[in-house]
Amino acid sequence: MGHAAMKAPGDSLFAAFIPLLPLTLAVFTGYFAMGMAMPVVPLHVSQTLGFSTVIVGVVMGSQFASSFFARMWAGEVSDARGPRFAAMAGLLVTCCVGLTYLASLAFTGQPTVSVAILVAARLITGVGESFIITSILSWGIARMGAEHAGKVIGWVGMFLFAAYAAGAPVGVAVHGRFGFAGIAVATIAIPLLALALVAALPRLKPSTAPRLPFYKVLGAIQLPGLGLTLCSMGYAMVVAFIALLFAQRGWGGAALAFTSMGAGFIAARLPFGHLPDKLGGAQVAVFTVLLVALGQLAIWLAPGPVLACVGAALTGAGYALAFQGFGVEAVRRTPPQSRGAAMGAYVAFQDLAMGLSPPLGGALAHAAGLDAVYLAAAVAALGSAVVAAVLLKAR
Repeated sequence: MGHAAMKAPGDSLFAAFIPLLPLTLAVFTGYFAMGMAMPVVPLHVSQTLGFSTVIVGVVMGSQFASSFFARMWAGEVSDARGPRFAAMAGLLVTCCVGLTYLASLAFTGQPTVSVAILVAARLITGVGESFIITSILSWGIARMGAEHAGKVIGWVGMFLFAAYAAGAPVGVAVHGRFGFAGIAVATIAIPLLALALVAALPRLKPSTAPRLPFYKVLGAIQLPGLGLTLCSMGYAMVVAFIALLFAQRGWGGAALAFTSMGAGFIAARLPFGHLPDKLGGAQVAVFTVLLVALGQLAIWLAPGPVLACVGAALTGAGYALAFQGFGVEAVRRTPPQSRGAAMGAYVAFQDLAMGLSPPLGGALAHAAGLDAVYLAAAVAALGSAVVAAVLLKAR
């Protein structure tokens, strides 16, 4: 099928659904496995191994520290070897995460050794995740055309969040029945399904045009990247600390907060996911990051689990469209032959937030309480709105 035939025929987000379906299904399967561990690892580190919120933050944030550097590698491999090769490599690396989780269980009697192995597992997760998402985004944009970059980011992100939303409660159930070993085995087995799907897809021939060095790509997208960094902090705080907040307050049902954030993400993307392509990325981002701020304030003030889940949903909704908006601004600043590097560089700014926020949030929580991390994330989201306004003024 030729390049033009793969372009979405209209403005609707749904016009891109079928052309992107094989890629989004691969994303869903791979991220479902990673989503199962999200609510379980913080509790395992805190309750089973007996470490503080600071160490929980270090463990959860280490994934995004490795992701930041792995994006550069993933983007270069995707541009040079093709996105299918990079996606398959990422899925195989994700299987190795499960093996490392299993290895950590052999040292639960030595908590320091066990948590060090868990940090290694999260570092490996960052590499696998980088290759999966960078390759699939660049693959989708190559299929659809840069004018539909927002739709590609929209559908890939929706399936990613759907995987997290579905994976979190399944992970809690698996952990309750089989323990952390069940999570480890699932993390080995499930990505193999996505690997089989990706291997069956036709190879996309890499461009032979000269590619920009990664540092130039990074420089070209630094402003939308800064906006993404600031608005990602709310997402990072929910991922790292919401399970501990629920446990500390005796609310129960922390998995519902993850599901609420994923549901909010999807509920915003389905009716409004075409707007960044249609109206412009900065125009959409300048308003939607305010939803992230509102969601974080709701969690900060929440007297019970219902308002906390509403805050998580608002965070997901605002983040869904802000990620697209800043992403469209990043894509339009880079040439086609460097789109893999551009997507790697763009998501690396998210990694910066995801890597720094949990340990900094853990220190803040230790000093001022868990709820304080959500107030800090709300302030960061307001800073992201300022960046979006600057981008809008520069257009």
